[in-house]
Amino acid sequence: MSGHSKWSTIKRKKGANDAQRAKIFTKIAREISVVVREGGPDPDNNSRLRDVIGKARAANMPNDNINRTIKKAAGDNDGAVYETITYEGYGPKGVAVIVETLTDNRNRTAGDVRHYFDKFGGNLGQTGCVNFMFDRKGIIDIEKTDSINEDDLMMCALEAGADDVSADDEEFEVETTPEMFQSVRDALEQAGYSFDTAQISYVPQTMVTLEDEKDILFMNKLIEALEDNDDVQNIYHNWDTPEETE
Repeated sequence: MSGHSKWSTIKRKKGANDAQRAKIFTKIAREISVVVREGGPDPDNNSRLRDVIGKARAANMPNDNINRTIKKAAGDNDGAVYETITYEGYGPKGVAVIVETLTDNRNRTAGDVRHYFDKFGGNLGQTGCVNFMFDRKGIIDIEKTDSINEDDLMMCALEAGADDVSADDEEFEVETTPEMFQSVRDALEQAGYSFDTAQISYVPQTMVTLEDEKDILFMNKLIEALEDNDDVQNIYHNWDTPEETE
């Protein structure tokens, strides 16, 4: 699963310091605000909000913070208006990178993203320059627990229309087409499964390996800089990340 959805950002930062947690919470709060304004404050009637709440809990965001953000978004008509902008570019040695942002100032965000690419051995490209190297897929991650039977999960997911179910040491990953994502997600939720991740992601078709230590350093620095920016929500790339850097 290396290189696809950068939900791994949250996973590896569960033990992050306070400053890093604050950054993660800021990003999630912004996403909650957007989905509440678009679909309402009731998670029972807003599946996107349910997914973001699941993301928030996976990041150990306190329930008080989650509820406060929902209430503020539901009652705040004068707050910042965010738009989704996706940037594409190349990291060191042509690593393909897609950056999804939520921003209230596109000039600021574009300038920041371009600066990061230029500073760390890459370049920001035009829309469409790398997305053909990725497939759009629904990705649902479910934490492994003793109460989950892998065969039962697989049967439920496949019967609902999933393409594949895989597993690693920590979680199950359910993969769908974008068209079947919502129905698979709903079927799994109705069956009682809770999600660490549920979103439509960019999944790379092939991976790129970096050999030079400088290229590896710059690629890590590029990802870190993007992750540290409040406007950046998701980062996708086709770098076959060495385990020791994750």
